[in-house]
Amino acid sequence: MRTFTSIDEIIVHLESLGRSPSAECEQFTELDHGLQCAAVLATTAPDDIELQVAGLLHDLAQPWDGPGQPRHGELGAAAVRPLLGERMASLIAGHVDAKRYLVATRSAYEAHLSADSVMTLRAQGGPMSPQEVAEFEARSDWQAMVLLREADDDAKVPGAAVPGLGRWLGPLRSLV
Repeated sequence: MRTFTSIDEIIVHLESLGRSPSAECEQFTELDHGLQCAAVLATTAPDDIELQVAGLLHDLAQPWDGPGQPRHGELGAAAVRPLLGERMASLIAGHVDAKRYLVATRSAYEAHLSADSVMTLRAQGGPMSPQEVAEFEARSDWQAMVLLREADDDAKVPGAAVPGLGRWLGPLRSLV
């Protein structure tokens, strides 16, 4: 399992994601997706820099996971936890659970998902059970996880004009 020991390592990894087509759409890269997600969160959660950076980083482990991406949230969380802390790791891991939560609690939500997200939902466990919903809502940051998931869903627009990686270097460095 990979673990980042410096912000510079994360930046190099993010730059490499700029050369990887997104799992969602070959018309943009994994980095484009993260940048879009962070930009959405800068608007919806302007006072939560950590959540915005989690949007940038939430899918950083996709290249390390297998079909259906069942573990990318946990792999990403483990990779950043020693450097960026428990909240960041929890947000990154929680974006997968938040999709399962939203499918279970919002009847129209699944119809809003991309084809890839519907496929990965099955590999990630499908909709939460009522007990899982209660456990998810007991987490201290569950609402932030939902915001991250909603931003993730909205961050799949080829050619969207958002700030580049340079915009996020200061906020990313401020978290260590």
